[in-house]
Amino acid sequence: MTERDHRRGGRAGRREARAAAVVEREAFLTRALAPVELVSEEGLELLEHNADTILEEVGVEIRDYPSALERFAGAGADVDGTRVRFPRGMCRKLLGDAPAVYTQHARNPANSVQVGGDATVFAPNYGSPFVHDLDDGRRYATLADFENFVKLAYLHPHMHHSGGTVCEPVDVPVSKRHLDMVYAHLRWSDKALMGSVTAGERAADSVELARIAFGGDLNERTVLTSLINASSPLVWDATMLAAAEVYAEANQATIITPFILAGAMAPSTSAGVVAQTLAEALAGMTFVQLVRPGAPVVLGSFASSMSMQTGAPTFGTPEPALVLYTMATLARRLGVPFRSGGSLTASKLPDAQAAYESVSTLLPTVMAGTNFVLHAAGWLEGGLAIGYEKFVLDADQLGMMATFARGLDLSENGQALDAIRENPPGQHFLGTAHTLANFETAFYRSETADNSNFEQWVEDGSLDAAQRANRSWKQRLAAYEPPPIDDAVDAELLEFVESRKSELPDTFA
Repeated sequence: MTERDHRRGGRAGRREARAAAVVEREAFLTRALAPVELVSEEGLELLEHNADTILEEVGVEIRDYPSALERFAGAGADVDGTRVRFPRGMCRKLLGDAPAVYTQHARNPANSVQVGGDATVFAPNYGSPFVHDLDDGRRYATLADFENFVKLAYLHPHMHHSGGTVCEPVDVPVSKRHLDMVYAHLRWSDKALMGSVTAGERAADSVELARIAFGGDLNERTVLTSLINASSPLVWDATMLAAAEVYAEANQATIITPFILAGAMAPSTSAGVVAQTLAEALAGMTFVQLVRPGAPVVLGSFASSMSMQTGAPTFGTPEPALVLYTMATLARRLGVPFRSGGSLTASKLPDAQAAYESVSTLLPTVMAGTNFVLHAAGWLEGGLAIGYEKFVLDADQLGMMATFARGLDLSENGQALDAIRENPPGQHFLGTAHTLANFETAFYRSETADNSNFEQWVEDGSLDAAQRANRSWKQRLAAYEPPPIDDAVDAELLEFVESRKSELPDTFA
């Protein structure tokens, strides 16, 4: 390393140390800003009426899960083969016991999160089979990558949740990888986590691993919040319903989410997407309540536009933002927490397109009052990849959103009247007591932006944002230290993982 390189590294390290020194880690974001609502009362009532009409006249298809048909029929739904139609208002009535707010307990109680109300929880990317970084480009994700992202999420003060399938570790058999993923969350982080949903028995394994990690008995605590996707349009399949049933029986939370590309899996109009999303989610949440009344459930919405020229999904466009704002309002009217949003992009690189599209999704997410934000950091290529540099850049934006959502500081210090009284007209405030008392915390300090002059930027290597983020994630992982865990608990977790793996075949599909 040259002396110049050493100076660069030293300056970069000092900048990161200064930023870290003034960042307060928080378990979740408490919003002071009132949610933005775009649709009138009459419009909301119309959309709710349309969703009930879909449920009443069209219904939903239940595939390969007869017990769900029996539950719906027993509750008063009209079951015709595998088609279930719901009397108007039935689903809304059965959701009456679902909590508007619940606590998801973390292994470290200081990291437990509130889901619902005025809280926003940021969770990382989910489900990508590929990873990307500046050094090796795009490649299949491995278990080592999975563990790296768990560690990065654990380390970042504005990432509240460890997430679930942050990427697919394709070097581990599909039949067994859920065990390694849940163990990684429990061992390399002590934040709240998500369980596996790719089969009912994998959900059961997730609950058992959580039971071990939390001391042998969950005691009715909700320690998992897991993603259950509809097969839009208007289909619920056995895989998702079986996982939802396991979690509901154990009083674990589920995020019931239609996954919709408008124009393909729903009508191309935003009002049509909203009505279908609400109908599908109501059916799924009703199933959860029939399994266990009062089980925590989150209304999820993932709606994206698509290119009518190529059929490819598009992100950061205005139509999905309109759906997001509207669905958030409908969830509050229904009395359940809401999940949507993230830092979404179709870009393959952490470039200008990625930045614009991501912030065009993230800002409406926060302003709509979203409670649980999946894909808050790392998403690339329409979700096919998670990026190391993208994760760092997105996580920095989460810190900015946290500052923004706290709203205007109207405390005595925030009003700063004494400072204005004491400072003569025409004199700058740089040396005043108020400025000196606030200079460390007055403004958000970006960990990735470069605000130096041109000459200093050149002296530091002329790095762009992605290159600075590349350096940052490597430094973070190099400095990572795992959270404590009881040795006996860790041994029991590993014993369960190995025992279950010995019972399962090696299947990669």
